[in-house]
Amino acid sequence: MKNLLVLTAALSAALLLPACSHKQHDAEAAKAEASAAAPAATAAAASNELATMAAGFESRIQEALAMPHRSAENRARDQYRHPAETLSFFGLTETMSVLEITPGAGWYTEILAPLLKSGSYMAAVNDPSKTTNERAKTYFTQQNAELDAKFKANADLYGSAKLVLIDAKTPNFGANASVDMVLTFRNAHNWMGQGTEVAMFKGFFDVLKPGGVLGVTDHRAAPGTDWKVSSKSGYVSEESVIALAEAAGFKLEAKSEVNANAKDTRDYADGVWALPPSLSGGDKMRAEMLAIGESDRMTLRFRKPN
Repeated sequence: MKNLLVLTAALSAALLLPACSHKQHDAEAAKAEASAAAPAATAAAASNELATMAAGFESRIQEALAMPHRSAENRARDQYRHPAETLSFFGLTETMSVLEITPGAGWYTEILAPLLKSGSYMAAVNDPSKTTNERAKTYFTQQNAELDAKFKANADLYGSAKLVLIDAKTPNFGANASVDMVLTFRNAHNWMGQGTEVAMFKGFFDVLKPGGVLGVTDHRAAPGTDWKVSSKSGYVSEESVIALAEAAGFKLEAKSEVNANAKDTRDYADGVWALPPSLSGGDKMRAEMLAIGESDRMTLRFRKPN
């Protein structure tokens, strides 16, 4: 009888072992699954936090749009460029260090610099001494002088805004991992047409802090369009820009259709410059082009991995 009891106890213990083993395995599996999901959950939480902060900041952007330093001509373009929605989508906040690439006459500069008094604004501009083309040299010199004069004429408004001279062939935007956000508006087609696109995107990646944002808008060609052909007309496809950014190390985080324009047929003899604001066709095409508005544009947000 005693032996029978010992045998029964042994069998009971043996039968319990698989159950205990299964429970332990399930617990370890759940723990591993939670651990694997943690980075994705963290990234999602960070993205949601960014969206919340940007949404709250949009009212500040609207205030900047209404400021009296902006000309009536520049305000008229808000309907096409959607600056509040675009900057909110990129996740702009007032404490960021922001680098804008070749801002031209400073259309976005007039909005960005006043918003970043608690952060910093820098404009990367072409160095006239780095080109042998006399026409380009004159153009860059004049444009840079006008932008610098804009900053100095209203220091209270523009704060510590400054220019950074670059050579697009070998751009150096500053110390590596030193800015929170890089923004470029309607420039990628120029670099792709000039053969400097790889160097520029590498420069963006280098200057951004880990986790930093690259915001890109540009005139959008039809999907599948060869950029080597389309860039001459000012248009490039989304997939071309995405491939270029990803080759530099960026991850595409989101797309927005805020700057889309279905009226843009992209088939003008003068390319995108037929549309406002250039209106290269003159008075003959003016009414037709104004009815279309500014170009159909991609709006892409990339992130440098942590």
